[in-house]
Amino acid sequence: MKAKKKKIKTGKPLWTPARVALTIVVLSLLAAFGISSCSSSDEKRAEVPPNSSVRSNGTGPSMNSAPAAPAPIVTLPASVTDTEMKAAIGAPIKLSNYNGKVLLVNLWATWCGPCRLETPELVKIYKEFRPQGVEIIGLSTENPETSEESVRKFINDYNVNYRIGWATQEVAMTLMQGRDAIPQSFVIARNGRVVRRFVGFNPISIPPQIKEALQEALKDKGAAD
Repeated sequence: MKAKKKKIKTGKPLWTPARVALTIVVLSLLAAFGISSCSSSDEKRAEVPPNSSVRSNGTGPSMNSAPAAPAPIVTLPASVTDTEMKAAIGAPIKLSNYNGKVLLVNLWATWCGPCRLETPELVKIYKEFRPQGVEIIGLSTENPETSEESVRKFINDYNVNYRIGWATQEVAMTLMQGRDAIPQSFVIARNGRVVRRFVGFNPISIPPQIKEALQEALKDKGAAD
């Protein structure tokens, strides 16, 4: 008489599709939290032409940072506000045309991972604060002669609802102040005062801080100079 074999109960597989998906999401979030900003070395790794950010026509940020840190910008100088910059859509961008409005100026690039993470948050922030008179201007640090197609594709892919253009070299250098890192954002009150500057991006901490700075700027009733 043959002995009956006992069936061995097996538990559920450790790596179920749901667990695999959850692991991927968690690892992606951890990777995102670990990346806060991009520099010129990241641009080179992204296979962007080496001279795309230092352009012969005098636009785009210089990648040679000054060794001494300048004093923080209190108000945007005329060399920034009165400069006409190429826009991805429509008329050229001139920041002085936004005098009397609360403004958020964002330096970014299509090749920058943290910039891509930040953009959907800026889209949501603009949707929330635009009815209160806030404007957002995104200024790419790329070469408009070579990045026009990629920037416009970026606008469509990310449903960007605020104005996008290209920073000139002088504007980018003045705003960066030797900090070779993007994204960088500047919240500016109606009177031109720089309320707060953000360097880099963290999806947890930065969006609420930007909103807080915008609220502070909106409370500042000082008239434009």
